[in-house]
Amino acid sequence: MLQLKSITGAYGPVKAVNEVSLTVAAGEILGLMGRNGAGKTTLLKTIMGLVPKRSGSLLLDGMEIIGLPAHAIPRRGIAYVPQGRRLFSELTVAENLRMGLLVKDAPQAQAEPILDLFPILRERLTQAAGTLSGGEQQMLAVARALCAQPKVLLLDEPSEGLIPAVTHRILDAVAALREKGVAILLVEQQVKSALRICDRIALIENGTIQHEAPAQELAADPVPLERYIGVHR
Repeated sequence: MLQLKSITGAYGPVKAVNEVSLTVAAGEILGLMGRNGAGKTTLLKTIMGLVPKRSGSLLLDGMEIIGLPAHAIPRRGIAYVPQGRRLFSELTVAENLRMGLLVKDAPQAQAEPILDLFPILRERLTQAAGTLSGGEQQMLAVARALCAQPKVLLLDEPSEGLIPAVTHRILDAVAALREKGVAILLVEQQVKSALRICDRIALIENGTIQHEAPAQELAADPVPLERYIGVHR
């Protein structure tokens, strides 16, 4: 589904992501983990064309997209939920969802199955996004991305600032996307959460992938987690 081959992302002469190769299959969740400043967010931005200098190969369903401008990538099927949500705070929930639908000019009805994942948003459709709770805002950010009907979903720390119960609810909804064949690249700092829902984990340090393994394997042998993150529970 999504294949990165020797992807490099740089700001001027500084390489923030260096020779990264990864594959995320349809219906798979790949966790991307590392310490602060390791290059996780920059890798997602590089995929989305938001880093000034990119090189390597980025294949979506076998088609090269590395040369596309940032605005064209969502239409090809990659949706991005950035760290901090980035909602239109003064617009209503319904209007924020409409922003996602506009990526592919989808009808309003396209949002209905997505609202099934986050029922609380049905009760908030006329409410300004900025007045939602933190958990509801994160649900809306994910729902807006899904309105673009992505083949690939990039999520940057969806649990940030949320209580465990809300984190579980959001990540369970994300995990349900496996059945729909969505490929998911998840940046997540909560180790337990990542090991619970991810199929595989890639550990990044200094912009380079240092270790990759099935989540179950890392749960049984957390030495790589201790080495590249510093914690394992």
